[in-house]
Amino acid sequence: MIDPGGLRALVAVGRTGSVAAASELLGYTPSAVSQQVKRLERDLGAPLLERRGRGVLLTERGRALAAEGRSVLDGLERLESLAVADDRAVPLRIASFSTATRGLVAGVLGDLAGGDRATASTVTSVDPFDAMAMVDDGRADLAVVHDWNSVPLAAPAGVAVEHLCWDEADVVLAAGHPLAATDELDRHALVGEAWASTPRGAICHEALQRIFSDLGTVPRIVAEDPDFASLVVLARTGVAIALVPRLGRAPLPDGAVARPLADHSQVRQVRVAYRSSRADRPALRRAVELLQAAGAAATTGAAAPDR
Repeated sequence: MIDPGGLRALVAVGRTGSVAAASELLGYTPSAVSQQVKRLERDLGAPLLERRGRGVLLTERGRALAAEGRSVLDGLERLESLAVADDRAVPLRIASFSTATRGLVAGVLGDLAGGDRATASTVTSVDPFDAMAMVDDGRADLAVVHDWNSVPLAAPAGVAVEHLCWDEADVVLAAGHPLAATDELDRHALVGEAWASTPRGAICHEALQRIFSDLGTVPRIVAEDPDFASLVVLARTGVAIALVPRLGRAPLPDGAVARPLADHSQVRQVRVAYRSSRADRPALRRAVELLQAAGAAATTGAAAPDR
C-alpha cells in the first residue's frame, strides 16, 4: 500500500527540486520529508530519489510515481472535503494582490465572518504570480489574481479560475505636467517620460515594460516601489509619472491627476483561482460568490479589451 504522506512528500520534492524546499512547502522539517520518502522507497522496494551534487533528482520510477501521484492526491483532497462535517471551522486561506485586498477582499472578509454561516479566514497580499503558485501548491485555498492583456497569467493544471471584473489603469501625473490638460493620453506622447513602477519581476512592472512594445521602445523607469500609493506621491511631486489601476485606488491627493490612455489598452482581468479538487467546499464556494458580487459592484469603468 502506498502511504499518502510519502507520496505527498515525493510530489513536493519533484515540484520544488529539493528536500529543503519541499519541507518549506509542506511545513515539515527536511528530515521528516526525507524519512517519508525513504519509507515510501522501502514499501515499494525501489529508489525514488538519487543524489546529484548537493541536491537530489527523482529517479525514472520516482518521476512516474510523482506524475500519477498528483491526481491521486487531488482525489484524496476531494474526499477530505466531502468528509468534513462543517468546513466553516477550517480557516479559509486567501491570497490576493494589494489593490484587490482593498477593493474587493476587505468587504468579503467581513461577510464571511458574519451571520449564521461564519467562516474563519485569513488574507495574504502577494503578487499574482506568487498567489497562483500558493493555490497550486496548497498554501492558499483561493487567490484573487489579475493578468494584463499584455501579460497573461496562466493557471496550472488542476487550478480553476473564474472572472470577477475588468480593471483599467490610468496614467497618474502632476497637475502641473504639460500633459495633464489632455483628457486622454496618446502613448506616443509618453515616450521619453520618466516613470515610477512596481519592482522588477512584479506582473504590473512587466505590463508597464510592454506599454510601448509596438513603438519599439521601453519606459524609462527612475523609481520603483511595491505600493501604488507611493507611486502616486512620486507622480504628484513631478518626479515621474505612473501607471496606476483604478481598483482599490484611494482618492488622488491634491496636485495629482489621472488620465486614461486614448486607446484604453491597459486593462487587466481580475479573477479568482482555486484548486479544482477543493471546488466543492461550501466555504470556498461562498467566498467565490461573494467575490463575484464584489467584482460586479466594482465600478472601474473598464470593459473587456480587444485581444
